[in-house]
Amino acid sequence: MKKRSLFSLLGVAIMAICLVGNGIAAPKKVLKVGMTVQSVSNPIWAGICSETQKAVKADGGEMTYMACDSNITTQIQQVENFISSKVNVIVCHPADPKGIENVLMQARKAGIKVISWDDKLENADLAYVINNYDLGKMIGEEAAKWINKKLGGKAEVAVLDWPQLPILLERANGIVDALKKNAPKAKIVAQQPAIDAAGGQTKMESIFQAHPNVKVVACIGGGGAIGANEAAKAANKISPDFGIFAADATEQELQAIKNHEGNRMSVMITGGPVTMAKEIYGLIKKVASGKKVDKVFYRKIFPVTIENVGNVPN
Repeated sequence: MKKRSLFSLLGVAIMAICLVGNGIAAPKKVLKVGMTVQSVSNPIWAGICSETQKAVKADGGEMTYMACDSNITTQIQQVENFISSKVNVIVCHPADPKGIENVLMQARKAGIKVISWDDKLENADLAYVINNYDLGKMIGEEAAKWINKKLGGKAEVAVLDWPQLPILLERANGIVDALKKNAPKAKIVAQQPAIDAAGGQTKMESIFQAHPNVKVVACIGGGGAIGANEAAKAANKISPDFGIFAADATEQELQAIKNHEGNRMSVMITGGPVTMAKEIYGLIKKVASGKKVDKVFYRKIFPVTIENVGNVPN
């Protein structure tokens, strides 16, 4: 029996050697990724999720993405499902940075790498973030330039913010501070929360009714800016001196800039969804491989206007 077992083992070893010798390698380990985001009603977030999934699948991996609709209980359940599914990497765009920490700690204890998107989380291997105050300043500075050039330094301004999230509150603070510093005679007459196009349109319709002389709208993101543009068109507010300034540089914003509609500038963060997905997937592969990475990865920001809208990365 011992001889037979020895011969069996030898046979298996010889077969393995033959397979390798014939160029048939052991099956490649599949990279499994789980991504949970606040919402996919925001077009830039939806595009990034979709394009990252394409990049992972094109490389032979698997990726599932889910939206928690800004509900932390839902997001915790999504992360727990990713842990049960034994993914290799979780990308988390937290609905509540403090509320998500514990379940991400559990993920890391299970050997799963974690990338936090937009927040510096304690229980993350890498934070993929923006300096949100500086981004807000850039929006405010561009809006102030418009006010000074087109409106003689005086204008009624509306700000569409989203104070529910600390990072977006920082962004709004940057907008307001930059406006006050660079266009001190301008007056912020309304400040309302709007994160997506539907909210942006509804809030701007109300703002136009209460403040019909609003000429400048500064938004924390592209969703609100898209809605604000639709409201401005419906109210016949589009004029050579009317401007909407925001961030994300979504396809809708860029097209509106090209068409000389209300959108005049949007801060692009890294690039379009394809460019951002490529960057995110590169970081996913790095953390999955166990390579040493910097704890924080700051993304590049730059303004897109009519002057450079034709040359932005996809």
